[in-house]
Amino acid sequence: MTETLKIIIPMAGWGTRMRPHTWSKPKPLVSVAGKTSLEHLLDMFKTLPNGPENAEFIFIVGPYLGEMQIPPFIQEHYPNLKSHFVVQQEMKGQSHALALSREYLRGPMIICFSDTLMETDFSFLAQEESDGVAWVMPVEDPRRFGVAEEGADGWVKRFIEKPQSMDNNLVVVGCYYLKSAERLLAAIDGQIERGVMLKNEYFLTDAISIMIEGGAKVRTNRISTWLDTGTIEATLETNKALLEKTQGKIDTSGTLIYKRSRKEVKVIEPSFIHPSAEVSDSVIGPYASIGANCNIRGAVISDSIIEEGTQIIRIAIIHSLIGKNCYVEGQAPKEEASILNLGDDSSVVNP
Repeated sequence: MTETLKIIIPMAGWGTRMRPHTWSKPKPLVSVAGKTSLEHLLDMFKTLPNGPENAEFIFIVGPYLGEMQIPPFIQEHYPNLKSHFVVQQEMKGQSHALALSREYLRGPMIICFSDTLMETDFSFLAQEESDGVAWVMPVEDPRRFGVAEEGADGWVKRFIEKPQSMDNNLVVVGCYYLKSAERLLAAIDGQIERGVMLKNEYFLTDAISIMIEGGAKVRTNRISTWLDTGTIEATLETNKALLEKTQGKIDTSGTLIYKRSRKEVKVIEPSFIHPSAEVSDSVIGPYASIGANCNIRGAVISDSIIEEGTQIIRIAIIHSLIGKNCYVEGQAPKEEASILNLGDDSSVVNP
């Protein structure tokens, strides 16, 4: 791979399935297991053949929240990353978003959607000879995803979005490698010209299918771990999976300080507590993530994500996602824990 690898991360969607959190921030900046999902995503690229510092990242962001918040976040947290930002004003689909990035797309590229977190090693791309690779994983019910249909020779014959049948469960997880960005752009031009759409959107899998029709050789790469942050439920499940993987060691000092010096705080692993959080007279965990500068007093919190700057007082909560700078106060502990889904800057007393 001699040309600079391009990493394209489309993230312009409205994030409606993550309401109310996406009223105030784009979906990739929602926290999960001690970091934003965008940080977890960028961590995946540490195994690139020449390292992420030698690649170019193109972030396709939405108007308003995306274009206001994503560029400064990247510049603050990843100042050495070579980054470009493209604004998709109209939500016309994945292929449309990539077409808007045309000026940056030359040579080899990876496309990875922002709510896709997976375990993979990208180092094999240094020797990859095929025209494309699609990361896939078998799932029980593939009907709400796209699937890859392989031929007898092992090459992908086509991709099918939202299949009606469950016969083929080889789901594409939202990550692709393509040897030639120019070839993809030509296919996207053909897709748009032919009006190949689904529910008024141009899907990337249709563009790659057009490439295959033109002779491109695309193969699959199977993975066994695929995490999703596209819905509240999925984000909480991903929080559990990431905490199990790290065993609370995203920032070891955060959990160990509390276990060592705060007898009134019980931490049940796996959990994450940011070192700047103040916690007293509480039980944290399992599967709890407490963000920076939170203030937790007299609370019992499990299977939940609490974002930075939030206060939680005298209440038990479970299976909850609570945004930044919220205030939640209960009375004496109830027999049943509360389930809450609160966006940033919300206030709830005695829920």
